Amino acid sequence: MSPDTSGHQLFISTLPPTAAERRLAVTVVVASCAIFLLSVPFAKVPLTPFPVFVAIYQSILVVSDLITAVLLFGNASILRSRPLMILASGYLFTGVMAIAHMLTFPGLFAPAGLLGAGPQSTAWLYMFWHAGFPLAVMAYFRLDGATTQRPPWQAILACVLLVLALAAGLVLLTNENASALPSIMRGSHYTGVMIFVVGSVWGLIFAAAAWSWRRRRRSVLDLWMMVVMFAWLFDVALSAVLNAGRFDVGFYLGRLSGLLASVVVLIVLLNHTLTLYSELAATATALELSNQELDAFAYAVSHDLRAPLRAMDGFSQALVEDYGPTLAEEARQFIDEIIGASRKMAELIDAILTLSRTTRSEVACEPVDISAMAGRLLAGLARTEPQRSVTTEVEPGLVVMGDPRMLETAMTNLLGNAWKYGGNTSFLEIRVYSERRDGQRWICIADNGAGFDMKHAARLFRPFQRLHRQDEFPGTGIGLATVQRVIRRHGGEIEARGEPGRGATFCFTLPMTA
Repeated sequence: MSPDTSGHQLFISTLPPTAAERRLAVTVVVASCAIFLLSVPFAKVPLTPFPVFVAIYQSILVVSDLITAVLLFGNASILRSRPLMILASGYLFTGVMAIAHMLTFPGLFAPAGLLGAGPQSTAWLYMFWHAGFPLAVMAYFRLDGATTQRPPWQAILACVLLVLALAAGLVLLTNENASALPSIMRGSHYTGVMIFVVGSVWGLIFAAAAWSWRRRRRSVLDLWMMVVMFAWLFDVALSAVLNAGRFDVGFYLGRLSGLLASVVVLIVLLNHTLTLYSELAATATALELSNQELDAFAYAVSHDLRAPLRAMDGFSQALVEDYGPTLAEEARQFIDEIIGASRKMAELIDAILTLSRTTRSEVACEPVDISAMAGRLLAGLARTEPQRSVTTEVEPGLVVMGDPRMLETAMTNLLGNAWKYGGNTSFLEIRVYSERRDGQRWICIADNGAGFDMKHAARLFRPFQRLHRQDEFPGTGIGLATVQRVIRRHGGEIEARGEPGRGATFCFTLPMTA
C-alpha cells in the first residue's frame, strides 16, 4: 500500500515556509553577502598560521554534518523520499571528506599529514569535497517528489556504503596516486592550475545556488538549502578563489562561512523537531482527555440504549407468546421485524464498543501463534455449520509479536468474513498463509467466496461502509474497520485484494515477528 500522505505537511522537506521564515532567510543571505564584500579587499592579507583552527573548525563541521545526515535519513525513511536520501548522502559525504581533509592537513597531526598524504592531497580533497555536495543538492532539486519502493533500511545502507566507497576512492586517488593529478599547491600557495580547478568547483556551487533561488515551490528545507549554497559560494570564494593561500584572512573567514552553512540546516531541523514534539505533546494530552470523555460517553450510551432494546425485545416476545394465536399474520410479521431490528441494534452497539476499545486499550506485545489461533477459530466456525463443505489450509509456524486479545479480534473478523462471504459458494476454500514482499512477511487470509470490486476497496475499512446488501450477507459494517485499527495499533499495515465472484484476500504485516 502506498504510504499515507495526510501527515506529510509535518516534515521540513514538505512544509511550506512562512513569510517570516522567508524574510529571515533572505536577511541571512544579504548579511552574508555584505560580510563577503567587506572581506574581499583583505582576503590576501597573511595571518599567523594556526593549524589547530582547522582541527576545531572541522571537528564541529563533522559532528554537525553527520547529525544532519542522520536526521535527513530519518525523514527520508518515513517519506520514502529519494531526494532526501541523496541530500542526506551529500551531508554524509561532506562529513567523511572533512575527516579525511583534517587527517591529511600538513602540520596538524603530522608534518606532512596522515594517511600517506602528499603535498597536493589536502587541497584536492577540499576540491572533491566542495564539488560533491552541490552535485547532491542539484540532484535533490532535480528529483523533487520522487519516491523509492525499496525498504528504507536497504536504501539508506546502499547510500552509506556508496558514500564511504566514494570517499575511500578519492582518498586513495589523492594520496596513493597523486601523480595522476596536476599540482595545485606550491607550499602554502596556489599554482596557476588552481584557478581552473577551483573555478570549476565554484561554478558548480553557483549553479546549485541559482537553482535554489529560482525554485517557485519551496519547502522549509529548500529555503534553507538556498542559504547554505550562498554561504558555500562565499566560503569557496574567500578561502580558495580570492585569497593567496593558507592562513590568510580569506582562508579563515571562508571557513567560518562554511561552518555557518554546515550548522544552519541542523539548527532548523532541530528547532523544527522540538516544535513538532511540543505540538505532539499538547495534542496527545488533548487526545487523552477526549478519549476519556468518549469512553464515558460510549458506555453511557451503551447502558441507556440497551435498556429500551431489552424492553422492546422482551415485550415483543411476550406479545407473541401470550397473544400469538389471536394476532393476524401481518401483525406477527411486524413483531418479528421489531425483534430482529432490536437484536440488530444490540449487535451494532457491541460492535461499536469493540471498535472503541480497540482504539483506546494498551497494546501488550508477546509471541502470538497465528496458526494455532486460526485453526481454533476455523474449528469453531465449522461447529456452527457442520453441514457446509469447507476446506481450510493453515500454514504452520505463523508467529508474530502482538497483543493476543486484539489479534484474536482481528482474526475473528477476517476468518468470519471469509466464512460468511463464501456462503453462496458450493465448495468454500479458506487459506491462511504468509508471503514475503520487500523484506517484510505478510500474513494473508484468502477465500474463494463473493469477493469485491477493487474500485470500491477504499470503502472496505470505513465504519458502516458495506459492499454487499444486508439481505445477501448480514453484518454491522464495523468488522474490517476494527481489524484495520488493530493492525495500525501494532504499527502495521493491511491491504485487500479481490475480484467479484472469485474471492478476496486480506493481508497484514506487523513490524515485529517472533
